[in-house]
Amino acid sequence: MTSGKEDSHAGDWGGLVIAGKAPTNITTEGGTATSEVADISYGGSVADDNSGVIKYLRLEYTGARYTDTKEFNGLSLFGVGSGTKIDYVQSYKGSDDGIEFFGGTVSASHLVSTDSGDDGIDFADGWKGTGEYWYVKNAEWAGIEGSNNGDRGGAEPMTDAKLNYISVVADPLPKDEEGAFYIKEGGGKWTATNIFVSGYTKKVLKVKKDDTYSITHLNAKEITFNPIQLADGSENAKKIDKYDSTTAGIITEGNNTGAGNGKELPEWAKGWTHTH
Repeated sequence: MTSGKEDSHAGDWGGLVIAGKAPTNITTEGGTATSEVADISYGGSVADDNSGVIKYLRLEYTGARYTDTKEFNGLSLFGVGSGTKIDYVQSYKGSDDGIEFFGGTVSASHLVSTDSGDDGIDFADGWKGTGEYWYVKNAEWAGIEGSNNGDRGGAEPMTDAKLNYISVVADPLPKDEEGAFYIKEGGGKWTATNIFVSGYTKKVLKVKKDDTYSITHLNAKEITFNPIQLADGSENAKKIDKYDSTTAGIITEGNNTGAGNGKELPEWAKGWTHTH
């Protein structure tokens, strides 16, 4: 799915929006909300809701403005349930986030986000799922951003992200205001394993300033990265920006290959992704 313009640029068209019936923490338990783009009703109480199968999909030049303050992501998943299958998807040169989870229980594997104008991959609003084999390169802001709820940091159901085999690469260094990983708006719980970070020379992780709930989760070791390998300058960066306590038990450094090939494009992503 790509731009219809001969001279293609980020923001040429909207993006793919999927709305399901799985829980979020935006409304009361079992309630529904309206998506921030496309005005579609989503959410509910059907955790195993099935929105179908997406496999081998490339989304290029997305991110058209919907309102003065909202743009489309490459792929937006609003309250999508665990019965949905998402595998082998790339967002390429979108003007907003590459891929974003707004609550829901869907898991997703073999995701590639390249040259996004905002975050590479973002999850929020009580997303409870597993992400495996994610390769994020050259996000303009955070490589991966995770939050719980923008208005109520402790809202339930709480974001509970299981991330495994992840590479986040900056080449060259982006604005780097938010690092490879940005924890904000309550943060939720993260269990991140086999993480490879390359090129983030200023900060690896950032927690939003004065975000009490996120800091509580960090202090309780409910957000962990084990093992995480820091390469190409990342090893000299501040480990967690805006967090003054020890990182022991939160960040455990150790060699691994992240999404499969360190900072380079993994084998599973070759042949179907756009890389130039």
